[in-house]
Amino acid sequence: MKTKEYLGELKNKSVEELNEDLVAAKKELFNLRFQNATNQLDNTSRIKEVRKNIARIQTVITELSNTANA
Repeated sequence: MKTKEYLGELKNKSVEELNEDLVAAKKELFNLRFQNATNQLDNTSRIKEVRKNIARIQTVITELSNTANA
């Protein structure tokens, strides 16, 4: 999925949905790191991609909370 499309989807979600996505992404990152440590991970670039997605989700959550407080 393209970055702009992903950001568009994130901005259309509520804070609760974003928090659920954040938890799921963190679980996926944990599993990827575990697979990497046991040499079972084929696509190591997925770790970097998931880390960036976590940052994107956190950024959108921050933006939404700042606009709600303003």
